[in-house]
Amino acid sequence: MSKDIIIFGTGVNADVIQFYMREVSGWPVKAFTINESHIKSDTFNGLPVVPFEDIEKKYSPDKYCMFVIAGYHDFLSITANKILEAEAKGYEIISYVHPESGVPKDLVYGKNCFIMNNVCIHPRVRLGDNVFVWSGAIIGHHSTVGSHNWFASGAAISGNVTIGNNCFFAVNCTIGHSISIGNEVFIGANTQVIKSVEDGKVIITEADKPIKLTSKQFLKFSNFNNM
Repeated sequence: MSKDIIIFGTGVNADVIQFYMREVSGWPVKAFTINESHIKSDTFNGLPVVPFEDIEKKYSPDKYCMFVIAGYHDFLSITANKILEAEAKGYEIISYVHPESGVPKDLVYGKNCFIMNNVCIHPRVRLGDNVFVWSGAIIGHHSTVGSHNWFASGAAISGNVTIGNNCFFAVNCTIGHSISIGNEVFIGANTQVIKSVEDGKVIITEADKPIKLTSKQFLKFSNFNNM
């Protein structure tokens, strides 16, 4: 790492990013930044928090690069916009790939990507800018992923899938082989998708409704007590 690092964001996701960068990989994270109106403390995780509006005055783009992360609800809009604003200030936007992620050598990915450990990414996969792949996620061979996408833990993307921009794939969702997912699509937890999805769609599987028996009654009438 030729430059020290500033992380935009001070939420739980920024906390996770800093842990992997500094504690796992030994990267030189030196400060956090957010908009001045959102600053609640001068420090976060023992590092200074600096207003983004004036960040370049104290941390020159010549000496520092940046990684941008917002909360889940703000991820698509705020993160994408802040990347552009940081670049306009002259900052290089970096990506992080966990050293034990096991990604194939031919993986192509853009700026501000975050790939955690224990993922499963097959050969011939292309990721755009600002793509987050959390542990347990699978992206199958020959799949192409656009920019500003989030794959939560356990999300399974089959082979030869095409994904647009600004999509969210929740925990344990499954995307079938050789289909297309449009832009700004939200796929809910435990949802199976076997047909292509148009732009702007939300697909959610209804959660299982609790049965009327209590857990003690259920165990009494089931075969679990005999196991």
